[in-house]
Amino acid sequence: MKIKVAKFAGFCFGVDRAVKTAFNIDYDGNVYTLGELIHNRSVIEELEAMGIKAIDDLKHLKEGDCVIIRAHGIGKKTYEDLKSLNVKILDATCPNVKRIHEIVKKEHENGSQVVIVGNPEHPEVIGINGWCEGKALIVPDVKDAEELPVSDQKAAVVAQTTFKKAKYDEICEVLKKKFAFVIKFDTICNATVQRQSEAEALSREADLMIVIGGRNSSNTQKLYEICKENCSQTYLIEKADELPLIDKNVRIAGITAGASTPEKVIKEVIFHMEDIMNGHESEMDFGKALDMTFTELKANEVIKGRIIGYNTNDVFVDIGYKADGLIPMEEFLDDPDFDPERDLKEGKEIEVLVVKINDGEGNVILSKKRVDAIRGYELAEEAFKNNTPIEAVIKEIVKAGAVADFKGVRIFIPASQISDRYVRDLEPYKGKKVKLLITEMANKRRIVGSCRVVIEKEKAQKSEEFWNNVEVGKEYTGTVKSVTKFGVFVDLGGVDGLIHVSELSWKKIGDPSEILSVGDVVKVRVTGFDKEKKKISLSYRKPEDNPWYNIENRYKVGDVVQGTILRMVPFGVFVELEEGVEGLVHISQISNVRIGRPEEVLKVGQKVEMKIIEINPDLKKISLSIKEVNPIDPERPEEPAAEDAGEEEPTSHSEEMINTIGDILNEKKN
Repeated sequence: MKIKVAKFAGFCFGVDRAVKTAFNIDYDGNVYTLGELIHNRSVIEELEAMGIKAIDDLKHLKEGDCVIIRAHGIGKKTYEDLKSLNVKILDATCPNVKRIHEIVKKEHENGSQVVIVGNPEHPEVIGINGWCEGKALIVPDVKDAEELPVSDQKAAVVAQTTFKKAKYDEICEVLKKKFAFVIKFDTICNATVQRQSEAEALSREADLMIVIGGRNSSNTQKLYEICKENCSQTYLIEKADELPLIDKNVRIAGITAGASTPEKVIKEVIFHMEDIMNGHESEMDFGKALDMTFTELKANEVIKGRIIGYNTNDVFVDIGYKADGLIPMEEFLDDPDFDPERDLKEGKEIEVLVVKINDGEGNVILSKKRVDAIRGYELAEEAFKNNTPIEAVIKEIVKAGAVADFKGVRIFIPASQISDRYVRDLEPYKGKKVKLLITEMANKRRIVGSCRVVIEKEKAQKSEEFWNNVEVGKEYTGTVKSVTKFGVFVDLGGVDGLIHVSELSWKKIGDPSEILSVGDVVKVRVTGFDKEKKKISLSYRKPEDNPWYNIENRYKVGDVVQGTILRMVPFGVFVELEEGVEGLVHISQISNVRIGRPEEVLKVGQKVEMKIIEINPDLKKISLSIKEVNPIDPERPEEPAAEDAGEEEPTSHSEEMINTIGDILNEKKN
């Protein structure tokens, strides 16, 4: 009989974190877990032996007690109730579950109907529901989804982290027919997906499947269901002494385990099965049997291996040894660009340092970080000698500067060297990747770097390139650097240009901040430049947004239009035809009767009908006539004729002069 053990069997990241929180606690007082920490009897018994008790009701607590929140998490109200009791809270909620809490809270606040796919009695589901005021619809299977009424609401759907993926997908398809819009969140834990996929594949191959885990564990039950579908001889056990009698005709026996199953329990089952297979019970101590396998490696030795898989907790490495090596996943998470699918590809060669040959559970513990630190110093030394920039991640903000990490090497960056400008608060730089030049390297503990040198050099190169290629009309993408009353300065990448307030919009604006803000990414067009003075004039407004663009297609001479009087001048009135487009009604075109001033018969804000008598798109000029549509006469007796009053009537030449002067003033105004 051949025994095959699933790589993703046993503790997941969330459970491992919760268990370590409990076993490593150092608290002088009563310690409780809110509900059983994990679904494993042996672990619970060990915790009870340490004095850590599981409680289900907050009434057992008093001020000064310590409470561990298990990986399943709790609802918002329960968390607030805990805080009000003035107890010490150790929150071991799985990060994947925390993410669901955040999604549910946000979607509920946005008015979505939250739907939780999972077991309504499971503590994780109860906790999730507590982050949307208990108003979620909980759907455990397809039948329940089909029974939901049709709704015109938007539904936000999340799944219990240990739910069966295929079943979740099937339920979501039904929900799409029940709601106007459905947004599905992939909340099933990656480790759960891997564990279930591996269990399914292994159970198809095996003649016998052993699923190890608590009988009240949701994810263990789902593993059992998956395996049972493919392998009739599937057994669920909690410990080694529950193993069934194994038929000698079994060729392949597969083993998988739930997320709450300790590694040592899995090892005990394996050894016990080997004893059964050999036809005798071994009297050898389990721990000694493990130790016998660890004789070929040396601690602190740098070796090479190949990645064979990973979960949320560890990366598995084949090191050509009787046992695979484990690298803690946290060693990779410091890099903000880390992508497990890309960086942890199966078969990829990796250099590691042996930290511990046996961690007590038969694992070879490896470190990639320590090897990186060794190689990192060599690379940093080479970069210093060659004056080559390197990329590092800022890890700490300290007095007078920041500390960056380059492949395990600590580099101090003085505050004055973190940018080419003065920076008052360095905190926003924490966690950011920066490019720097090592300026001092006395020893491993004294390495100094400068981002400023790199930034200034890059800006100088970009500036030279810009001035060599700049042209009027050329478009650039830049970032708003500052906003003033007269315009906006834009960083074009080493060169700053100005968008004058008049070039921000075709509409009249009071302040440039109405249009743009610092940090905005904008597309601008060069309208002028001076290489000697290093000045660039830019325009943000687009020609097609000009209200006068293709004006002749919208208005034609002879058209009767309606407009609103904006302002009055001695020689006529300016009328708005549409936003940004004004025309002039000359005083001679208002009435058939001679008037002294436009305000005698019109007022600002009044709507009037007019005929277009001239359009000049180039000069942005439209001449209009009110009198040709509906002449407006003064509401008073007509004045005496010029000859009766003893006045000389103006000649046609004088009228023409007045009209000409009015037109000139109009053109200047526009």
